[in-house]
Amino acid sequence: MGEYSRFIDWDKMDSTIQDQDAKELTSTEFQDLKQLARQGYWAKNHSLRAKVYHKLINDIPCRTVTPDAHVYRDIVVKIAGKRNSGSLPLPEFVDNSLVPTYCLNAEGIGAVRKIISCIASQFPDISFCPALPSVVALLLHYSRDEAECFEKVCRILACNDPSKHFIDQTFLAFESSCMTFGDLVNKYCQAAHKLMVAVSKDVLEVYSDWQRWLFGELPLIYVARVFDVFLVEGYKVLYRVALALLKFFHKVRVGQTMESDNVQQDIRAFVRDIAKSVSPEKLLEKAFAIRLFSRKEIQLLQMANEKALQQKGITVKQKSIASPKRQNVHLAVHAENFKSEIVDVKKMRDIWSWIPERFALCQPLLLFTTSEHGCSLSRFYSHCEGHEPTLLLIKTTAQEVCGAYLSTDWNERKRGGNKLSFFGTGECFVFRLVPEVERYEWVIIRHPELAMTGPEQGNNSSHVSDPPSATSLPSDPSDRLSPFLSARHFNLPSKAASMFMAGGMECIIIGGGDGQALYIDADLNHGRTGHCNTFNNQPLCSESFQIAIIEVWGFKDTMSN
Repeated sequence: MGEYSRFIDWDKMDSTIQDQDAKELTSTEFQDLKQLARQGYWAKNHSLRAKVYHKLINDIPCRTVTPDAHVYRDIVVKIAGKRNSGSLPLPEFVDNSLVPTYCLNAEGIGAVRKIISCIASQFPDISFCPALPSVVALLLHYSRDEAECFEKVCRILACNDPSKHFIDQTFLAFESSCMTFGDLVNKYCQAAHKLMVAVSKDVLEVYSDWQRWLFGELPLIYVARVFDVFLVEGYKVLYRVALALLKFFHKVRVGQTMESDNVQQDIRAFVRDIAKSVSPEKLLEKAFAIRLFSRKEIQLLQMANEKALQQKGITVKQKSIASPKRQNVHLAVHAENFKSEIVDVKKMRDIWSWIPERFALCQPLLLFTTSEHGCSLSRFYSHCEGHEPTLLLIKTTAQEVCGAYLSTDWNERKRGGNKLSFFGTGECFVFRLVPEVERYEWVIIRHPELAMTGPEQGNNSSHVSDPPSATSLPSDPSDRLSPFLSARHFNLPSKAASMFMAGGMECIIIGGGDGQALYIDADLNHGRTGHCNTFNNQPLCSESFQIAIIEVWGFKDTMSN
């Protein structure tokens, strides 16, 4: 295997990884590289993969002063000394992460620790980077010596292109990535998410493991294929592959009994043994088959989650705590402080598992209830305005329970003047709790051709059965602005917002979830539902219903300093 063999125990390597078919990289255009990486063009040629990695990493724009191979040779003796490299302590920022051997020989295993120690000396700004040992161990396979591997990793860490992101290097970035992954699971893996909520004590803790699945548990042949695409396309690849892993886990384990304490270990074991059920090609195929999923969406969710954590003072790992747990999403609804005439704590916790993670850290706060505040629509608005987001719960006289998560302040209705105009964002959804629990996504998630292309289209409607009209989106999904976050929070053009909710002095209309729409009349006593293209043919509740109770809940931040 020539110059890239020094650190590898070839007896442990997959027999298909050989230097056969002396391929060369014939194109360096991004679209060509993207296609070749996804197809595994260099996956079975060790030397070619090493050369491709060298080129891709050399092309990463970096800080002016980025440590290179010469720096490593100058500092390694001083830092590592003559000690047995296998006994070198890892820096705190790797968080006691597993150091995968990835078929490395004894020299390679020791080299990983030396390289990490030298990186720690050159990057004092790194405070939390549990993925680093895996990245070093992988790149050592495709490096001539330790110094070259050190330089490759440093270039990845020192990337200064604001449009690129490779590895989380702070606790804030890591935690917000975990929250973002939870948000994406909630959107794109609803069946798996429903299972996780049912069988795990702490669903957020399960999702906080997502990077370990990739950089720790995934076998070498798989993680190398992921890394091929990751170096070309960036961080979004990691989210896609982790979502695909969860989808495959759900497919294999659905219907099987799982103890709640073992879900985290079950997923880790599944990923370690993934070769029994899924090939690398199938894994990547599943990852890139997820629709309406763009880098912009990830960036916006990451920004929102980082901001939420900063506002709550969660920016560094607390050393006094053994595990960096976020507040449990279920325990966020404390039984002793929660009282509703419509739902019990269990059902409210079910709802809490659906909301964006940045709000799952908050406590429910009752803003309005017809039992106390009467059935005045103007009083409804006065109690709800100034709160964003809100949760609407409705109980009918037939004991049906439904509701909606509303991402936007009801005060926005005034922007339409006297016209009944729609507003809101794609994070809104409607749901049913009784007789069966079901959440209905924004309809454009499944039918992107219905998305808005202009701020005025479809704004005015007073009919439940007429959702906002629209024309087609740009043909390239990667250029599609995220519909999931509020346009004004990120200075996005208005076409990025979905029109989901409307309110005037005559009625309230909430619609768009899988074609579901909810209408409440001015006296808050009666309502009706409408639905079109409903996938399971199950409406929210009776087509026309009489309201027994309405409650509106806000989100109380209990974690701020």
